[in-house]
Amino acid sequence: MSKLAIHGGEPVRTKPFPEWPRPTSELKDAIISTLENEGWGVGSQAIARFEEKFAEFHDAKYCISTSSGTTALWVALKAAGVKAGDEVIVPPYTFIATASAVLMANAVPIFVDIDENTFNIDPELIEDAITGKTKAIMPVHIAGNPVDMDRILSIGIKHNIPIIEDAAQAHGAEWKNNKVGALGTGGIFSFQTSKNMSAGEGGAIVSNNETFYDICYSYHNCGRTKGGAFYEHQFLGGNFRLNAMASSMLIPQIDTVQEDMTLRDKNRKKLDDALGQLDGITINIAYRGTTRQSNHIYLTRYKSEYFNGIPREKFYKAMQAEGVYTYMGYTPLYREKLFVTDGNEYPWLKDYDFASLEFPVTERLADEEAVWLKQNHLLGNEEDTQDIIDAFEKVTSAMSINPELFKD
Repeated sequence: MSKLAIHGGEPVRTKPFPEWPRPTSELKDAIISTLENEGWGVGSQAIARFEEKFAEFHDAKYCISTSSGTTALWVALKAAGVKAGDEVIVPPYTFIATASAVLMANAVPIFVDIDENTFNIDPELIEDAITGKTKAIMPVHIAGNPVDMDRILSIGIKHNIPIIEDAAQAHGAEWKNNKVGALGTGGIFSFQTSKNMSAGEGGAIVSNNETFYDICYSYHNCGRTKGGAFYEHQFLGGNFRLNAMASSMLIPQIDTVQEDMTLRDKNRKKLDDALGQLDGITINIAYRGTTRQSNHIYLTRYKSEYFNGIPREKFYKAMQAEGVYTYMGYTPLYREKLFVTDGNEYPWLKDYDFASLEFPVTERLADEEAVWLKQNHLLGNEEDTQDIIDAFEKVTSAMSINPELFKD
């Protein structure tokens, strides 16, 4: 066994993984064409073309582009009927926007623990969290791995609660051969820099529900209504529109994201096959109804009991020294300072004690087990993927055989 790089040995890898986001000639041409030939904002055909193509890509009738995934969440919640003091069920293991958008709608995020095998909200725990104040359920397709939509949609139907999919990481992901996003009342996507489709910033809402779509349009466009006068405002909306340059960047990516997905699928399978054989590393699984993941993040779990109790953070450092950047990812949302709330600013939260919350699966995964690889690690060639495997094998072998090397 070769000496670990963290202890002075040669690293498995010294070159970077594929660049992301990825500037291409198609993106540059699209931006220049819009710059020279089309409007830059309201009314631009670039925006209309993107919305039409993205709706089609995601098996939806309607799409509204927005300034970010966060604003898309707020707009979707308001269009679903969420009002001040209402409750919205969300997972605690996700990006902060899932919960902060609920707060921005003057509502209360009600956290439900996650399934350790998928990192997604545990559908078996959702009904226990439903109260008379529950006005929406917002599952998150973490890492582009679809939640159990059959189970969650059945709960929504049973209790007459809208399902809003947070598909910010799930471009192109499928549940039973249908794209996620418009399986419930509606769903949102993000085009922030790290996402599998990127315009630097941006978002979108997709839906098959015309009424929901019309209300989303109003909330994202200063309260204007479809067919109404330009200075007629019926809702307290904002300017949450996507600009034409960002739209033009996203249009060619609707084609390239599908090519990237094929490559990610191939490299994901190779990683799963190899890392699934390592004692102490558990690969993430998908629910039976999942027919495709988007692989925005490659998730595994580190089990320290297989490595003589060596903490995960030492595993990260050893992997990073080998040239493969693994890291912990999310912390439980309810621990964020955001939820140490001021009663004068958030009076609707005065009866909720977020500091007392405990969700054992979320906390174990976040604090001890979760291992993340960014999606660009899945965009390389066979040699790149083999380097990831070699680094995992090298580090875990050393931890198992020579644990004394990892003592403080």
